[in-house]
Amino acid sequence: MTYRLYGAPGWGSTLAEAALAWAGEKFEFVNVEGFDQPGPARETLLKVNPLARVPALEMPDGGTLTESAAITLHLADAHPGAGLAPAADDPLRAPFLNRLMWLVSAVYPTFTYRDYPERWAPDAKAQLVERVDAFRQSLWQQFEGELGDGPFVLGETASALDAYVAIMTHWYPRRDWFRAHCPKLHAIALRAEALPQLAPVMARNFPDAA
Repeated sequence: MTYRLYGAPGWGSTLAEAALAWAGEKFEFVNVEGFDQPGPARETLLKVNPLARVPALEMPDGGTLTESAAITLHLADAHPGAGLAPAADDPLRAPFLNRLMWLVSAVYPTFTYRDYPERWAPDAKAQLVERVDAFRQSLWQQFEGELGDGPFVLGETASALDAYVAIMTHWYPRRDWFRAHCPKLHAIALRAEALPQLAPVMARNFPDAA
């Protein structure tokens, strides 16, 4: 058995797809587009992830990983020469881990609340969307302010963090906002999505992107 990735084009599973491609791993893609609504796609996903979220990755040993950061770190450990993450003894390892966990714990959850306000604040949906949008933008601006002048998040060396930036800047508030308000992140995204290990993934998941 090879890896089997459950996902939907352009969704959070793109983060895991990018890590698999970066590591050079072959995988089967199970498209569960529409999983966020009742139906066959959701039922398929529920069999591998009780939270009905993507990504979900079935591994060759029969185990399952359901968090993009866990998938990224697993593949980085399995393919230490691929460059997904700095080595354990690299001074950049701690900044890498800190930023990866920040992206998945601070920024990523905002999409859960913003995209489905009726689940969390049915009587104040517009207010929730407005506040979450503003909060997410403040997080990205914080990230921008902490960046150095290198071509990638960690400086001169590309890593999975750059894949996260390339992918997540396609989501709201989208690239035009980043170009205007976070030019360093915007430039990193453009460089990252042109990397040979990422370009095919980006083309598959964001075919209509400018």
